[in-house]
Amino acid sequence: MSRYKRLFLLAGYDKGGIVDDALIYHVRTLAQYGDVIVCMDNGSHRNEIKKISKYTIVTLATRHGEYDFGSYKRCLQYAIHKELLDKYQYVYLVNDSVFGPMFNMKKMLIKMEKRQDSAVGLVRAQHETHAYMESWFIRLDNTIFLSDWFREFLYSVKREEYKYMVTVKYEHGLTNLIQEHGCSWSGIFDVHGRKTYNDPKYLFENGCPFVKKMSFTRHNGALGKQIKYILNNSDPIAAKSVMATANRLYGERYMKRFLTSNPLRILYRNITYGIKKLIHGGI
Repeated sequence: MSRYKRLFLLAGYDKGGIVDDALIYHVRTLAQYGDVIVCMDNGSHRNEIKKISKYTIVTLATRHGEYDFGSYKRCLQYAIHKELLDKYQYVYLVNDSVFGPMFNMKKMLIKMEKRQDSAVGLVRAQHETHAYMESWFIRLDNTIFLSDWFREFLYSVKREEYKYMVTVKYEHGLTNLIQEHGCSWSGIFDVHGRKTYNDPKYLFENGCPFVKKMSFTRHNGALGKQIKYILNNSDPIAAKSVMATANRLYGERYMKRFLTSNPLRILYRNITYGIKKLIHGGI
């Protein structure tokens, strides 16, 4: 596979401006399959940026508050300014809301690129009223990424007062826009509700090489057995990078408690989560 077949636009965020083990591993792996432009929605010291600079065309780090789509916008702007887009067959929108890839992702990329659709999401999520591509891993062909309407869409991204508006306007909005312009789209994995977060083992066993970071804290930590299974059956280097970052983000004490197979502890966490949900509502 040609290195110059793909351009990955990777959106990242770390409140401390740290380029950690998981992000380094993520970027380094993507760079094996194409070129990478990174934009982080935070400021970072140049010593942090140096950790991944040899794997990227450029690494941008500036606090813009526009979430992942604001980073995608800045990556695209850079690629257009440098007149890079014409040489690629595919552009991928990727973000660091996931850990991984937990195993070799070559088969997944081939599968996504064999599809005849103009856009392919790794995950197709079914909302109550419509389906959409989850925006953390999407493949676009040049009928989309070279179009004026796609550029105008990303260039229109702005800071939103509420995070759910980002989901509605940009994540759901991108899928809607693709449909409106007569382009086809599909997903590799079909999920309903929040299965991406709540059942990471299912996706992993069915060939998804990524696991959502949110799975580490969902349901009062009740998904620890699933995560432990994933880590034990992943590439050891990937698992090591995940643990290093998870210990930093969530704390070593939490991670030791979290990675349990004890059914009573898991039951307790699910019960306490259910009680909190009943009392406070929401998820």
